[in-house]
Amino acid sequence: MAQQFPTRQWGSRTTAVSRVANKFAATKPGSWLIRKLTPLDRAVLERTDAKYTVLGPIGAPLILLTTIGRKSGQPRTQPLLHVHDGDVLYVIGSNFGQEHHPAWTANLLANPAATVTIAGQRLPVDATLVEPADKDAVFARFVDITGAYAAYRDRTTRDLRIFALRRV
Repeated sequence: MAQQFPTRQWGSRTTAVSRVANKFAATKPGSWLIRKLTPLDRAVLERTDAKYTVLGPIGAPLILLTTIGRKSGQPRTQPLLHVHDGDVLYVIGSNFGQEHHPAWTANLLANPAATVTIAGQRLPVDATLVEPADKDAVFARFVDITGAYAAYRDRTTRDLRIFALRRV
């Protein structure tokens, strides 16, 4: 039996602040602001082992994903929302609906070995692309977390990469 991932969610997605934040994140200005906050958020998440985020207790299921740069060979860490499915974590390369894939997705394609920091733990994982037949169901779960993902998909013509992360 595969090992379960720990769970950690700071706050609730059902508060008024969370609902407003999710609606704002779906807008272009909201996406821009979140992109600008990402370096600060990464620092907060790194200092707290992915327990707290600069966005506050809005119920966002966040992890830190550390990949190995396909060109540099250096560790690259990105805060990401995820879908928790027991022994699998799903992450999506939405890149806020921009026309290019985020670099971390190309890193995983080149080297699927990565590390996830979740609930104060650093865990080695192996990444695989979600099969096309399963993508719609997994994507719907991201939209359940925040409707912003539907807006991100509508902004771009590229196929959003979704990865399943499993502990090694």
